[in-house]
Amino acid sequence: MGERGAGVAEQDELAARLKPFGQGHLLRFWDELDPYERAALAEQIDQIDLKLTERLISAWIKATPAPETFDRIDPMKVIPLPTPASPDANAAWQIGEEALRAGRVAIVLVAGGQGTRLGYDGPKGTFPIGPASGRTLFEYHADRIHHAQARYGCTLPWYIMVGESNETATRAYFETNEFLGLDPSNVHFFKQSMMPTVGEDGRILLESKSRVAMNPNGHGGCIPALVENGIIDDARRRGIDLFSYFQVDNWAVKLADPYFIGYHLQGDGEMSSKVKRKATPREASGVFCVCDGKVRVIEYTELDIYPALLDTNADGSLTHFAANAGIHILDIEFIERVYRNYERFPWHCSHKKVAHVRESGDLVKPDEPNAYKFETFVFDALNYADGHPIAMEIDVKTEYALSKQMEGPGGVTEARQLMHDYWSEWLRAAGCLRDLSGIDVEISPRYAASLEEFVEKAADLNWPASGPIAIGPHGEFL
Repeated sequence: MGERGAGVAEQDELAARLKPFGQGHLLRFWDELDPYERAALAEQIDQIDLKLTERLISAWIKATPAPETFDRIDPMKVIPLPTPASPDANAAWQIGEEALRAGRVAIVLVAGGQGTRLGYDGPKGTFPIGPASGRTLFEYHADRIHHAQARYGCTLPWYIMVGESNETATRAYFETNEFLGLDPSNVHFFKQSMMPTVGEDGRILLESKSRVAMNPNGHGGCIPALVENGIIDDARRRGIDLFSYFQVDNWAVKLADPYFIGYHLQGDGEMSSKVKRKATPREASGVFCVCDGKVRVIEYTELDIYPALLDTNADGSLTHFAANAGIHILDIEFIERVYRNYERFPWHCSHKKVAHVRESGDLVKPDEPNAYKFETFVFDALNYADGHPIAMEIDVKTEYALSKQMEGPGGVTEARQLMHDYWSEWLRAAGCLRDLSGIDVEISPRYAASLEEFVEKAADLNWPASGPIAIGPHGEFL
């Protein structure tokens, strides 16, 4: 996975490595640095895969990559939102439950981001999403793991991918909060790799005189990270062969969903995905489709390259409606095969505003995009899948509440309203007669994971006459 030195290299060794790639400027402030700063910069440079970086610079900056061409683009066949009355749904549910009881499933959470866009100083997973309780995203995900483990009598190991910027804080959060009641031996952190950020001239940028500007390598980076950090080995020792994957900012995700697991095991696709219906033709979501017989996800930024993805049916509905929800199941053996071929894994490039130091040493904070970030997307693993990967529809109102920023689409305010409306139905069904409009409502998924379960458990609750209604993991009012 790239050129790596045996230790912290001296200046001349670093210069010799950087010169063939035209990146010697990274050492321009070397004489101004103290020994600690020199060691940190040398170690950071030593971790950069210079051959890969040069390949991406040549493909994306020194040239304009030609878009892929396809002879045929067909809509993705989607399993409709499953209910107990759906054809084959009961069989899928039973198969999924059997896999959970047998301990075949582990949880993989991508949580490498900071809460910067939320105006929050800390890992995104520690954001207090609960409007009344202040419970964090991590707590809600842990509650779902607790519920599934109790229901199926199994252990669901939780593998959490962290980033360079939040690893220390994330580990500290779990230790301080006693791993949210989970067995620490079943919670494992593994680190995402970084890529250098490159200026428009093809030269790697310096964030400061002693630090290279870096960015995470995308959620597709979980594939090499799972292998290289021993997560696959740990899972195999536990008898696990399936990873249930999701991203930290989806508050409402149904992790370890028996329907989804069952449909995946009934198929032969090695990787399965949940999809949501696009609300508008140009919604900012990747689109699942079948390109020349292979399942692909086409990014929303490429809709004008493939205008067929904007086609509508006779009734005005979108022909290609299946949008990426960021929820997948992956076979362990499939991950290992993708890893063995990872040098061919697709990379994506985005034009961003990036602060950096210029040759004079002054810090530049640009008003316009000035740099390129390279990253990978996990859904591109579908390019390698044999068989017929499945896609299963979800109900956005019950399983897709993103917290990417505070306001706007995919924001906290929208997510809280979605969950308020969802849980209000539960409260009314359980006999709560209060007017719930305008008050904070939340229900821990450890207490109940479905309306039916909640109605059964909440029969004896005495609803508070005023204020918010927030029900904790054990049925207590928070």
